Amino acid sequence: MKINKKPFGTLSNGKKIELYTLSAGELTLSVSTLGATLTSLSAPSKKNGVEDILLGYSTLGGYAADPVFFGATVGRFANRIGGARFTINGKTCALFKNDGENSLHGGLKNFGRQVWSAEQYQDKDGVYVRFELKSPDNDEGFPGNLKAAVSYGLTKSNELTAIYEATVDAPCPVNLTNHAYFNLAGEGRGDVLSHEAIIHASEYLPVDEHGIPAGEPAKVDMTPFDFRLWKPIGMDIDKTAPAAGYDHCYVVDGAIGGALDKLRPAAEVFERSSGRIMRVFTTQPGVQFYTGNYLRGIAGKTGSVYNKHAGFCLETQHFPDSPNKPQFPSCIYGPDRSYAEKAVFKFDW
Repeated sequence: MKINKKPFGTLSNGKKIELYTLSAGELTLSVSTLGATLTSLSAPSKKNGVEDILLGYSTLGGYAADPVFFGATVGRFANRIGGARFTINGKTCALFKNDGENSLHGGLKNFGRQVWSAEQYQDKDGVYVRFELKSPDNDEGFPGNLKAAVSYGLTKSNELTAIYEATVDAPCPVNLTNHAYFNLAGEGRGDVLSHEAIIHASEYLPVDEHGIPAGEPAKVDMTPFDFRLWKPIGMDIDKTAPAAGYDHCYVVDGAIGGALDKLRPAAEVFERSSGRIMRVFTTQPGVQFYTGNYLRGIAGKTGSVYNKHAGFCLETQHFPDSPNKPQFPSCIYGPDRSYAEKAVFKFDW
């Protein structure tokens, strides 16, 4: 197990960005201090050797101008808030509209655009980097002074771990996740429609044409959103209207709450040609399944070009628009309630 730190480049404002590369088990992960961003994840396979399975860019400049959140840690609130506003304790908070009339992933200067401080550490099981960020009161319209931290690590058991933490001195919605795009065949190797998936969810959240949950959770049974048994991602993808593919939050089966070790299985994805399989576990209420519907000719790593469905995301999180949906699990944190969630991505081949 080892960690290496090196310069990744300098932003136009003069801030220097560092890149941490972690190795444990048979995985190698690189993470940038810009956006606490996962920039690469190299994994073995049965047939094709070691390949990078994360979509992204080769240089810092790509991440600085990134419009699609490749590998970024997003917040204060991941996913969409309808109408870019919410009311808390009688006060309406107006947010930046960066997704039509909605706020997406925390707004214009979301956490994926910020420079995080970082500190590396290790224990008997793995190697880790802890990233920290301060978000002042009214940052992007959100109330309260917030301190966020995310620890990314690799274990000897070939697990990518993510621990998200936050404290805030006034009631505020908090919802942190990572926006990694995976292609288990290797980044740049076509689309992910032949990947086979299971999502451990009996319900999902139907959405309107703007991606906002339309009401209560609905049963996946007898719908294109049923992934309770293995099936190719592309099998029913054309039946997901009004979306252009999967961009839906699933209600992960099992009780939520409790300690960070109360992980529940959320999803599994298998890619047959490489033999790679990824299993996702979370403490969060939901997981957003997104199939890269809006990727169009994006110049990625080492000459790769990413088009529609070039990667998939499994973003563990609170439900979208939770600040405006009191029937959803509470996403409001504050002086008397700290935020702490965990996700684990386990790999085999």
